[in-house]
Amino acid sequence: MDVILLVLGIILLVVGFVGCILPILPGQAVAFISLILLQFMDPPRMSSDTIWTLAGIMVLVTALDYIVPIYGTKKFGGTKRGVWGSTIGLIFGIFILPSIVLIGPFGVFGIILGPFVGAYIGEATGGRDSKEAFIAAIGSFIGFLTGTFLKLVYSGVCAFYFFKYAFSQPLI
Repeated sequence: MDVILLVLGIILLVVGFVGCILPILPGQAVAFISLILLQFMDPPRMSSDTIWTLAGIMVLVTALDYIVPIYGTKKFGGTKRGVWGSTIGLIFGIFILPSIVLIGPFGVFGIILGPFVGAYIGEATGGRDSKEAFIAAIGSFIGFLTGTFLKLVYSGVCAFYFFKYAFSQPLI
């Protein structure tokens, strides 16, 4: 049974890392679930304090993932239109562009360019001149990258703890 949980946990970690980049999957939550699986091994591998601490950090990272892009856009002079444009651009970049085969496999380029172009268009249609719209788009892009980086770091921490504790005792 432990081997099945171990393999399932590794699969969840991989899906978690992918989910950190694709917003359709809650990457950090999926990576955290891999740690929960360790608790079903015989004997349980992690202390409840560690699990609760990592759960709290996951909630914080999830909240920051929503807050940081908005903060980045506003810090660089963006408006709500820029934030909405960034969000719409991200969705467009992930789902629409790959389906019409304009940009990259699985929307990789759309993930990068979508929020930037969306924020720019949102600001430009809101009456901002092109320079102001461009600067706000850069803020949105930096915020998006920061949120993605935080999720990847958290998932990396989950992977570290998973492998540290998964093999801390013999598998049954």
